[in-house]
Amino acid sequence: MAQRLTLAHSPCPNDTFTFHAWSHGLLPGAPGLTVTLADIDVTNGLAERGAGDLLKISYAALPYVLDEYALLPCGGALGHGCGPLVLTRPEDGPAGPERLAGRRVAVPGVRSTAYLLFRLWAARAVPGGVGDIVVMPFHEIMPAVRDGVVDAGLVIHEARFTYQRYGLHRLADMGEEWEADSGRPIPLGAIVARRDLGEEQLRAVARAAADSVRLAWQDPTASRPYVLEHAQEMAPDVIEQHIGLYVNDYTEALGTDGYAAVRELLDRAATEGLVPPVAPGALDFPGAGQTP
Repeated sequence: MAQRLTLAHSPCPNDTFTFHAWSHGLLPGAPGLTVTLADIDVTNGLAERGAGDLLKISYAALPYVLDEYALLPCGGALGHGCGPLVLTRPEDGPAGPERLAGRRVAVPGVRSTAYLLFRLWAARAVPGGVGDIVVMPFHEIMPAVRDGVVDAGLVIHEARFTYQRYGLHRLADMGEEWEADSGRPIPLGAIVARRDLGEEQLRAVARAAADSVRLAWQDPTASRPYVLEHAQEMAPDVIEQHIGLYVNDYTEALGTDGYAAVRELLDRAATEGLVPPVAPGALDFPGAGQTP
């Protein structure tokens, strides 16, 4: 296909690992890509403005863009034991959720899935509710908590492996809370594509996304220089942990369990008035029932 598509995703190792083969032209016959690396809060905004062909966004942002974008059945981030963490300084008062009552909390974006999971949890766990919410790039949150700029931080990505290096305390794990309550995997990041690409092109990009992750698994060393180039100074062991946790079977194919988790999260959030309701069938991929 001659048309070159745009793809925007984060510089995190799971995304650069997943899309390395496709973005570097290693998939014969796949649509060509022009790639932009940006923080998830930026890609969420791009999707809401309809700016881009393919984007990695938060599942929490999905209800706002489904008129223009289709959810791809692969390429995203779901899983077990990979949820966002709420961090505090260990010396700051009681160890339970009541510590957050009326406090200033940093989050990685108001449309982030992390913040949506946090809001669902805090509504029942934090007496009186939290105080001010401050949006920060995710890599600035742990230093802000450590330095007392905020009272607590909601962190994502590799922070679950590195927060102890900042001397911080894990107050709660939003993934553990979600899995215990729902019995579902944790939906984090989705890959979406413009609906006006048409069904044939949409199926081509879904195949390419799935093939890209399969090729990454077949030869994990091929993407290493690209991953390291954009890994924001992560140690090699943290990079390996990050990829191992966030690139999994749900990245290759959402499957029944993945779709059920997404629907449950968005239905719960809509019931609480946190996101717009998702219309029946809006999550279905064009040509549903066929393997990408």
